[in-house]
Amino acid sequence: MEDLVIRDADVVDGSGADSYRADVVVDDGRIVAIVKEAAAAGCQRPGARRELDAEGLVLSPGFIDMHAHSDLALLRDPDHGAKAAQGVTLEVLGQDGLSYAPVDDRTLEEVRRAIAGWNGYGEDVDFDWRSVGEYLDRLDRGIAVNAAYLVPQGTVRALVVGWEDRPATPGELDRMRRLVAEGLEQGAVGLSSGLTYTPGMYAGDAELTELCRVVARYGGYYCPHHRSYGAGALEAYAEMVALTREAGCPLHLAHATMNFGVNRGRAPELLALLDQALDAGADISLDSYPYTPGCTTLAALLPSWASEGGPKEVLARLTDPATAERIRHDLEETGSDGCHGVPVEWETIEVSGVADPALADHVGRSVRESAELRGESPWATARRLLVEDRLGTTILQHVGHEENVRAIMRHRAHTGGSDGILRGAKPHPRAYSTFPRYLGHYVRELGVLTLEECVAHLTGRPAARLRLPDRGLVREGHRADLVLFDPRTVGPGATFAEPRTLPTGIPHVLVDGRFVIEDGRRTDVLAGRAVRRTPV
Repeated sequence: MEDLVIRDADVVDGSGADSYRADVVVDDGRIVAIVKEAAAAGCQRPGARRELDAEGLVLSPGFIDMHAHSDLALLRDPDHGAKAAQGVTLEVLGQDGLSYAPVDDRTLEEVRRAIAGWNGYGEDVDFDWRSVGEYLDRLDRGIAVNAAYLVPQGTVRALVVGWEDRPATPGELDRMRRLVAEGLEQGAVGLSSGLTYTPGMYAGDAELTELCRVVARYGGYYCPHHRSYGAGALEAYAEMVALTREAGCPLHLAHATMNFGVNRGRAPELLALLDQALDAGADISLDSYPYTPGCTTLAALLPSWASEGGPKEVLARLTDPATAERIRHDLEETGSDGCHGVPVEWETIEVSGVADPALADHVGRSVRESAELRGESPWATARRLLVEDRLGTTILQHVGHEENVRAIMRHRAHTGGSDGILRGAKPHPRAYSTFPRYLGHYVRELGVLTLEECVAHLTGRPAARLRLPDRGLVREGHRADLVLFDPRTVGPGATFAEPRTLPTGIPHVLVDGRFVIEDGRRTDVLAGRAVRRTPV
């Protein structure tokens, strides 16, 4: 007999088609039969070792988080309830151009320092890998949910060029091409960039185009955090569209938003740009999270010139009074490239986490509020935080617009991504509630998307972008990565005040046919593995 039959489920299959009622049979990690209600009339219903009554529940493919920062969390936290409880069965790691492979010993130390605000420094992780393939092998030892990986362009540049603001030499560009090719050969699904983060931001379009040509040759995609989400955002999107068209490379736009006051109500302009490119034959997709605030590190706001040379040089500049004043001028008056060309508004910058517990009283307050409590300027507070926390401070940026969020999530190329940073005392609630918020708030409460449309955005469409032929749909022969949720009660538990609260209305989640969430509780199953690029 088969392992499991899920009885009387309302199947929303991930294609966007209308739902239907069926029994779904799972065996050896795959869907082996789907018996629709009408076909079952008068026939013997399928049996299995175990039966699950799904009356009143929707059965859908597992959700695919197209933008995740769980690169170390998956290794340090076998429970990983933040994602498993949401119904996420696959995360895409290596985002924003900075992650932990490929590296050598020097680069690994630099990257650990540079993105400590995203993932912690990693004292509790055994960094027993250096290549992309070795990192994927490490994931294969058993993780809570599946994971795919993007080769991080900034890490590659740090490894080859360093943290200097200069063009790569021909020899360095050749080596970067080889590293990207090796990462793709070892299973990465594409290339990411963080073009407001050092050192990735130091790459010009010609350099990025050459790397994208390599990605295209292997059937991957390019996922840039592009050069601005504020001033010049439309031009930055257009730059990525043109660059990837030149390279012949599919494009996936990371956390596609239009933020800051200069972009209020301008999402239709972005969508018109994308529609024009799609209609002309471009291969474009995008992801977004269903919230208005963003999340990054405090150090990310600094101008690129202040970040040149890596974390040690940044701290040295911050402790020099004259150089620190120049940084302040760029941040507060000019608008630094790290802050998307917009002068920083300290009341919109909320501290969400610190690496040093002695600084915990800043958490949950804006930089301006903390400064007022201390009787000093916001820059003095921000500078002290950067130095004393060794660049490990995480922030929320309250700079988004609801009308833009809703317009973008309706788009035909849209997918879901949490951009979830799991570190800090008060992380962004998107890390714990992105997917149930889509289903509860934007489907059931607001009707921005139908249930079938939304599930397709979160499952079938991202699986197609990742070129995964046996995931993302409820189909016979597909992997049994499945979610059962109650459409009447599914919703976010996390709030900005209580950001680690788990969602409601998702009683069961299966990865490879095994329950990782059962009756609303996390099991001890570690069924996740690395999902490698499908060869062309």
